[in-house]
Amino acid sequence: MNARLADTLALLKGDQGADRVVPPSGFTVRLTLLTSAAMAFLTVFALALSLAAGRLAQDWGEELARASTVRVSAPEGQMMEQVQKVLVVLEQTPGVASARTLTAEEQRALLEPWFGPALPVEQLPIPQLIEVRETPDGFDADGLRLRLQAEAPGAVLDEHSRWRKPLVAAASRLRLLGWVSILLIGAATGAMVTLAAHAALAANAQVIAVLRLVGATDDYIAQAFVRRFTLRTLAGAAAGTLLGMLAIRFMPAPGAVDGLLTGLRFQGLQWLWPVLVPVLAAVVAWGATSTAARRVLGDLT
Repeated sequence: MNARLADTLALLKGDQGADRVVPPSGFTVRLTLLTSAAMAFLTVFALALSLAAGRLAQDWGEELARASTVRVSAPEGQMMEQVQKVLVVLEQTPGVASARTLTAEEQRALLEPWFGPALPVEQLPIPQLIEVRETPDGFDADGLRLRLQAEAPGAVLDEHSRWRKPLVAAASRLRLLGWVSILLIGAATGAMVTLAAHAALAANAQVIAVLRLVGATDDYIAQAFVRRFTLRTLAGAAAGTLLGMLAIRFMPAPGAVDGLLTGLRFQGLQWLWPVLVPVLAAVVAWGATSTAARRVLGDLT
């Protein structure tokens, strides 16, 4: 533990003599900074997408898990009678917590996206909808359908779980896709930093040879490259993360209808997650540069 702490302190402190080995400017600097910034920016969005998809799956599951609808179709003069029979059956059904008929305004709101706000619900032969809420234990759907068929032949039970499960599954897979994207972005970052480190080491082959002649060890030389590229990646990732958080901050806020695109903002303590992105990027750069430096230095022997 003390050795690791010493290595970490040495990495942060650095050595001015060893730092001269690493070119302070050039395409490797720009490549490292721009790559780490772009990858961090994309990581923030992938993280926001994954968290938003997780929230959406949870909300959909909780909202629809214990909700069903009974659709009553009957001639105009028999509608109220059929609705009353259905309500009586629902009240007597174990597992039904509550049942209520939707008002004309509520049914109009459901149909408005397809037919517009001026739909005359009262004048059209639209089925009456009854909202059913289940208890935690639930009810016997098949038994309820048989009772409804016997008491009110025009009543049809529609369980939301039939179309809820594909939605929840899709949101869950989208969340998984977000995490996979983050892993791929991390791998791409490591690959780009490795290429930049290879290029810097190859460009300084003569300087490395001179350092070896004066007694510098490969660990001493490698530490200089690891430190410089790790700090460059940390700086670029910090800038990209900040830009990503600002972009997420100005995304549309959730309105009356929650959705994926309107719910990309982080919520509460989730704003702390992006802070880890520069740190993880620096860890990836440290590992990639360490591996690249030791491999190239071995080839230059």
